[in-house]
Amino acid sequence: MSQHGFSSQKKIRTPGISDLLGGALSLGISIKNYYDLILLSRTGISKASAESVISFTGMSKKRFVEDILNLSIKTLERKQADDKLDKRTSSLVIEVARVLEHTYQVFDDKEKVQRWLSKPNNALHGETPLSLFSTPTGIGMVEDVLTRIEEGVYS
Repeated sequence: MSQHGFSSQKKIRTPGISDLLGGALSLGISIKNYYDLILLSRTGISKASAESVISFTGMSKKRFVEDILNLSIKTLERKQADDKLDKRTSSLVIEVARVLEHTYQVFDDKEKVQRWLSKPNNALHGETPLSLFSTPTGIGMVEDVLTRIEEGVYS
């Protein structure tokens, strides 16, 4: 089983990822494993699901949409709450949600999570974790730091 509570066949130990994405009703599916996340990426998540993830980061919606998703805020605002985002954007939001779930598991407190995400980090070359969410490589770097913190080898 991975650090996120996933296995190829077992249910998620914690409801974090579904909650971060707005819950099963918002998603329209129950997330049981990584493959469900792939299916969700392919069909697209709703604007409401993306907004749910944004609310957990502590970032403004405008900054998250423009800096992380590389979209105009006007593009997002024109969508209805249940309108689907494209595959690339959906996949990125889902990956951010996965990292947020891990961050909440490590720090166990919304205030601590948001502070850690917005604070420059030496292990991330002085960047904030949030600033690295715009690329898969950056997301991986943040995941690595979280794992090192969990294992007590943070530097």
